[in-house]
Amino acid sequence: MDYLEFFGLNKEPFSNAPDVRFYYNSAQHQKAMLRLQYAVDSMKGFAILIGDIGTGKTTLARMMLDALPEEAYESALLVIIHSGITADWLLKKIALQLGVEDPSDEKLKVLNQIYGRLMELDQQGKKAVVLVDEAQMLKSRELMEEFRGLSNLEVPGRKLITFVFFGLPEIEENLKLDPPLLQRVALKYRLEPLNEDSTDAYIRHRLRISGSNDCFFTPEAISAVHIFSRGIPRMINTISDNALFEAYLMKDRTVNQEVIENVARDLGLFEVEKAKGPEDRSRAAAPKPQAPAEEVPTEEAPEEIQTLTEEEAPAPVEEAPAENTAVPEEKAEVEDLIRELEAESKGAQQETEEVPEPKPQPRLKEVAPPPAAKEPTVREKAPIPSRTPAPPKAAPAPPAAQAKPAAPEAKKPEPKKPEPKKKEEPEVIDDIDKLLESLENK
Repeated sequence: MDYLEFFGLNKEPFSNAPDVRFYYNSAQHQKAMLRLQYAVDSMKGFAILIGDIGTGKTTLARMMLDALPEEAYESALLVIIHSGITADWLLKKIALQLGVEDPSDEKLKVLNQIYGRLMELDQQGKKAVVLVDEAQMLKSRELMEEFRGLSNLEVPGRKLITFVFFGLPEIEENLKLDPPLLQRVALKYRLEPLNEDSTDAYIRHRLRISGSNDCFFTPEAISAVHIFSRGIPRMINTISDNALFEAYLMKDRTVNQEVIENVARDLGLFEVEKAKGPEDRSRAAAPKPQAPAEEVPTEEAPEEIQTLTEEEAPAPVEEAPAENTAVPEEKAEVEDLIRELEAESKGAQQETEEVPEPKPQPRLKEVAPPPAAKEPTVREKAPIPSRTPAPPKAAPAPPAAQAKPAAPEAKKPEPKKPEPKKKEEPEVIDDIDKLLESLENK
């Protein structure tokens, strides 16, 4: 006696082989089917169904193929089992699926054959639909360009063919290889894992299809199945099938939580958090009790922040005027320093301007007495009657006249510099010597 007879089943309830008889029309699977049927009924040209591994994409594709009536559709299911297919193989395979007899090996000819077949179907009132399963295997831009070219086959007002891709999320990256094809995606839907209620209904549905109206799984066991499978139908089948076999070995028609945990340990799934009793079941299935615990600090936090801000608010207001009052005081000190420096600089300039003016006068006066000191030497050589005739003779002498204007010319350009005036002193002395010599000669 095998475990099917032990549990009174007529077929394996949890086989992973695609079988439309076990198709479970969950809420999200029903939504996906309605959207895909709308895409093919209105001949949108291109639609995509995305789902993780084991979420039921292949079963949904086969279910959709069976749901399309033959009198209204020329439908086909193309399964991509290898990523190394070529564009020629793909076109020839699509031609065969659509009913083209003896498709050509040449690309242009097979495209003409496909177009001719699509026109025949359109005249017959049929819609051409090609479902492509495992579409994530289409990894080349050349293949994407061929699908884009076929989707461009149309007549006024409608497309001649519609493609529906079923694949993993990687298919979105593959479509980016051909941006024009990505823009032609008219509909996209994503399958998500089942929740705990759907997992319970899924297990009961498959047991009922297998010939049993009894559910051999306790509520705790179903919760554990959902936790360890993460709501993925394929993993639900694997865990449930092994659990039934373990219960059969123990000759127990009830599958409890301990059996599920042992199976999960054998399959390497025990690292997922275990469910223990009804309390852990509710906690693991939906961690909702954590939400109110998190809301308490979030409500108190704003009050604390408001009190702190109210206490700290006046502090910066008082500091602001202190900073403003310090600024003009500093400016006043700076201005006073500037005024003092300007006054000192002006005084220094006045001193420098006054110093050179008196200096040339005493020098000219001091220069006059040297001839008086030299007079005895001159008289020894030639007696001079008196100094009275000297002034009239000195008047016509050009050197003396030149010495007097030389002094004011030196004051006009740079009165502050005493150095140029020192240079004039020897010139004045030389002129006086010449004058004395001229007088002695006379």
